[in-house]
Amino acid sequence: MEKSLKSSATSYGLYLALVLSSLTIIGYAVYLDLFTQWWFGIGQMLLVIIFGIVSSVKARTLSGGFISFKEAFTAFFITIAIGIVIPALIGLVIFNFIDPDAATLLQDKIVESQLSMMQNFGAPQEAIDEAIKQMEAQGSFFSISNSLKSIAYQLVGFSIIGLIVAAVVKKNDPNAA
Repeated sequence: MEKSLKSSATSYGLYLALVLSSLTIIGYAVYLDLFTQWWFGIGQMLLVIIFGIVSSVKARTLSGGFISFKEAFTAFFITIAIGIVIPALIGLVIFNFIDPDAATLLQDKIVESQLSMMQNFGAPQEAIDEAIKQMEAQGSFFSISNSLKSIAYQLVGFSIIGLIVAAVVKKNDPNAA
């Protein structure tokens, strides 16, 4: 991949990281309950996908309108990897070192929110009890190991989307040998 394509993907990744990090910091400083809202998580997910798509399309433009599947996927992946890892590290620092009490409070709010959602959907009490057990066994949502697992799961999930995006964005040069 040409250096300009990688630097473009890196730039988009840094922009994404800035947006997601800002949301994390604002959520922490202004309204902790924001992290319990389903639309907040979906909004962040859509931002990641949009930035990845824009990065892949920009990479195709930078390469003269033609891009291989590998290059399109690489542009997507670099963008989302940077955009996911940096805010995760910022959240890790905030909730483990700066204000661990906020992490405990937020975890309680998240558990409460998830249980309320299960009850609203009419989940049987056994399923709710099992979910509580699993959440308690998981430990702190904000531990280093859980944060690393979350990053890994997000990278895998978004990579699957990136494969689809790369298949759509790729355009082979008909004049190439």
